Amino acid sequence: MEELIEKAQNGDENAIEKLLSSYKPLVNKIARSYFLTGGDIEDLVQEGMIGLYKAIKTFKKGKTASFMTYAGTCIKNQIQTAVRIASSEKNMVLSTALPIERNDSFDDEEEEIEIVLPSPLPKPDEKVENKENFETITKQIVKSLSQLELKILISYLKGFNYSEIAQQNNISKKSVDNALSRIKTKLSFLKNQNN
Repeated sequence: MEELIEKAQNGDENAIEKLLSSYKPLVNKIARSYFLTGGDIEDLVQEGMIGLYKAIKTFKKGKTASFMTYAGTCIKNQIQTAVRIASSEKNMVLSTALPIERNDSFDDEEEEIEIVLPSPLPKPDEKVENKENFETITKQIVKSLSQLELKILISYLKGFNYSEIAQQNNISKKSVDNALSRIKTKLSFLKNQNN
């Protein structure tokens, strides 16, 4: 394995591909423990693959940690950073941006890409309406959830993984998973309000 890592660090594309392929199950396993605001599991896997690539490039043999341990740490760090960035208010415009759309009326040689972003500044009447809606929804959420479910939801939205939430609340990871399933069911009314 160390020989393969050394080849990858020296620019051997085949070695890099083999390592990325070999450790993708680890990336998938770690990514399933997180939630990305405005994204899905594939976005988390991509972030994890970036972390894996960084691990390949920066691993130093002879250290006490194995490559598997080092890669796991790099993958988690990359995913946690992505989750925190997506969850922060200062990136609200980026996480609510519309996707890039292709204009298919052009041939392959002269493609134009149109990027559509919402205005970052809400109108004054929208601010008042959004604040009222937020307060109403917050009251509905608090009313619908138990104290423990509310604590778990808040931690989950802050980007904590199942293990961290379980430790914070002195419960098992399975209890966290069950609570999040109940929360999703109880808050399904929010999806209907947005349609």
